[in-house]
Amino acid sequence: MKVARLDQQRIPRHIAIIMDGNSRWARLHGVSRAAGHEAGAKSVRAVIEACRELGKVEALTLYAFSTENWRRSKTEISTLFRLLSKYIALELEEIHQQDIRIRAIGRLDALPSKARQDLEYAMERTAANKSMTVLVALNYGARAEIVDASRKIAEEVQAGRLTPQQIDENVFSQYLYEPRFPDVDLLIRTSGEMRISNFMLWQLSYAEIYVTPTLWPDFRKEHLYEAIAEFQSRQRRFGGRTRSK
Repeated sequence: MKVARLDQQRIPRHIAIIMDGNSRWARLHGVSRAAGHEAGAKSVRAVIEACRELGKVEALTLYAFSTENWRRSKTEISTLFRLLSKYIALELEEIHQQDIRIRAIGRLDALPSKARQDLEYAMERTAANKSMTVLVALNYGARAEIVDASRKIAEEVQAGRLTPQQIDENVFSQYLYEPRFPDVDLLIRTSGEMRISNFMLWQLSYAEIYVTPTLWPDFRKEHLYEAIAEFQSRQRRFGGRTRSK
């Protein structure tokens, strides 16, 4: 799939990806899970580059570590966060030079201190960049996000800064982790799994979902273009009549 075949006027503003299949890829190639996650980091770079080159993607959200992933072995968890720090060390300056901003969503206080410090540095370093934002979902769960938003709203009501009558969808959305970005237009899930796995339940309300059997470490620019081409082939009705993008 070539980028030239895409309609440049219908590029999704917000793409989210459930990056699945690192462990399966490792088993297929007879290597460790750590090697599978390392291979997956190459796909992260490829997708960020592709979205930046398209020029119309405002936000790319990557599901990196869920609230449920703490159930994995301590060794694998430790490996994942070491890789996060390694990726930041290797890629941050290039990301910064491309005018890409890094943000993170999730319950970040629970992250290991080294990973949290590196992530905070990456966010500070790129805070003024404006061409595109990469949102990294870490210790993230959509139900947790909705609970956290509800708790903040309850505190506002208790303090008298908000009344129950003022709460509607627009108000509620302002208390999500990153309210400044548009809802997700296109959700991509790799490895063929047909689940959304507690990911951005609020923001995915009208997203187009694209599932590919490609394992995440094998996912490259052409796979992203295929997903966008499929997105462009669909009619988005938003619960009613077809609406042009």
